[in-house]
This record gives sequence, C-alpha cells and structure tokens, in this order.
Amino acid sequence: MKRLAIDFGSSVTKIYISGCGVVLMEATCIAVEEYIEDGEKCLNIKAFGDKARALSGRAAVNTHIVNPVFEGDIVHENLAAFLLQYFLEKIEIPRRKAKHTEVMFILPCGCKPELKEKYQRIADECGISMAYFTLTPFAAVLGHNVAISESRPMFCLDIGYGITNIAALSQDGIISGINVNLGGGNIDVHLIDVLAENHNIKIGALTAERVKNVVGSLLNDDNKLTVVDGREVSGGAPASIAVNSSQVYEIITTYVDKILEYVSLVMAKLPAEVSSSVMRGGVYLSGGLVKMDGLAEYIEEKLQIPVNVPEEPQLAAVIGAGTILSSDRLWDKLATVSD
Repeated sequence: MKRLAIDFGSSVTKIYISGCGVVLMEATCIAVEEYIEDGEKCLNIKAFGDKARALSGRAAVNTHIVNPVFEGDIVHENLAAFLLQYFLEKIEIPRRKAKHTEVMFILPCGCKPELKEKYQRIADECGISMAYFTLTPFAAVLGHNVAISESRPMFCLDIGYGITNIAALSQDGIISGINVNLGGGNIDVHLIDVLAENHNIKIGALTAERVKNVVGSLLNDDNKLTVVDGREVSGGAPASIAVNSSQVYEIITTYVDKILEYVSLVMAKLPAEVSSSVMRGGVYLSGGLVKMDGLAEYIEEKLQIPVNVPEEPQLAAVIGAGTILSSDRLWDKLATVSD
C-alpha cells in the first residue's frame, strides 16, 4: 500500500510520497472554458496546474482561471476532484493504482467537519483507498525536522497564500489555535490596487506575485528593483514602471503586523507553563512568505521571541506530513479519519 501526503494549498499543491519525498509542486488552478450548448451553460477544462496558471491574464474572454481552493476551503468540489486526479496521474498514480493508495490531507487548524467531508468525497471520486487527515501546525513543525513531545509545547506560525495557521501544540493536540484569512495573496491584491491608484498602471496577479517575490523585503536598507509591465488604467496603453523594495515595504508590513496581532492574542491566552515553554523554544515559522528577506528577523523583533526557520519553508508542512507517513507512532497519534 502506497502512502501520500497532500497539501492542497490555495495557490500551490504539494504532494509527498513515502520513501520518495516531494514529487509534485504545482499551481492549484484550472483553466475552464464556458460555452452554451442547447441553451445550457457547459464547461470545458482547457488546462490544469501550472499550464492553467500561465494563461492567467492571457486567456480568451470565455475562459476563466479557477482556484478550487480558497482561503483553506474547497469552494469548487468537482473541479478540485478533476485537478487532484490530474496531479495523481502526473505522478503515475492513475485510478487503478489509487485504490491501493492511502492519502493524508493537511487541513487548516480549527477547520470544520464539513471540510473533511469535502476532502473525503474528492478522495472517493479519485478512487483513493483511504483518506486520513492531519492539521497544518503538526505537519509544519515536524517539517523543521524536530520532534513533537507530550511535555514540551511548541508554537507554529504557518503563513500561506490564502490562510495563516497559528497554534500552540503538543503531541496530545492543539492547546490553542486559529486560522485567519490572511497571507501572501492579500499582499498581491493590495499591490495591484496601489499601483493602479498611485501610478496609473494595471497589472495582473502573476505580475504582482513576481514583484512581491523579487523585491519584497522587510530589511530596512534593502533596495532591490524590478521593472513592471502593464497597461495604463486610464487609456489602456502599454506602460512600464520601476518598483523597488521601499515601495512595497508598507504593503507587506500591513498584513504581517495584522498576522502578528493574532499571534499575540493566541499567546496571551496560553497557560503560564505553556507560555514559558514557547518563550524558550521560540516560534516555528513556515509557509511561502517566510522566504522573504528580513521576514524572520522582523517577526523576532516584533514578538521578542526567537524564531526557527526550516530549510524549505514552503514545503515544511508536506515534508512534516511525510514524517507522519513513515512513523507508525506519529500516524497513530496525529492521523485521523472523516467522522
């Protein structure tokens, strides 16, 4: 029986196979063409994953780029099933092999039982033998290559694209935790709005994400520069503008500071013994935004607590879930099934 861990993210899906490691990292999106046939609206899937994402801003009028996962929730269940089936076939697990496969899905902290049910239906649609679940905080901390003990509480801050997980935990479970609808995607949207309002240039989502990744920084003296191509808001003529780190600094801190407010709220509610352990062990960071220059140092200065950063922040959760796959003890402790 083959075991997989799947992190179905709002922006990127990651898949880990036990004994092989991370085998897939691809955009969680589908290009869908709408057309009318016999008076009814029909859908035709034109592209999956990275190929669909590459069409963003370039597709025909009747073709839409759909993200079936939004802010940690499955919002287009049928399309999510088609996308997962595509990903499984891409890693050579077609339907006939899926029935010999166990899958562990990584879910947000504090998710409702309905989300498990959606994932279970998607797994059934793909012919998966058995679906299990674990929570992001457990997986993300294990992705640091550290052990989760029963006696030493730890603190996880996982900043994703559409959702952030904040939790204090031990091997016995989540002590206190929440998920908030804040992440890297908010920065992209805000950046699009600011450039349109202040510089009369309209850019797309892919360009905004590239700007964030290339020049985004929380180092005070950083001044990386990139050229952005788009269209004038008034007139629609092609336009270009140079954007540097200082211009996006305030946009980034707006959302990072808001996330840290929630972190402080969770920490303030911890029992004294748990708080003391967290202060000694520090915060375990993960998620794609953690790669940004200066972010870890910024969080450490704001919280006045040490921070721990894994080698691959964006892959920490799926790698940690892979650790659960290979340990019967962790599997028994941290893997659950749908109710």
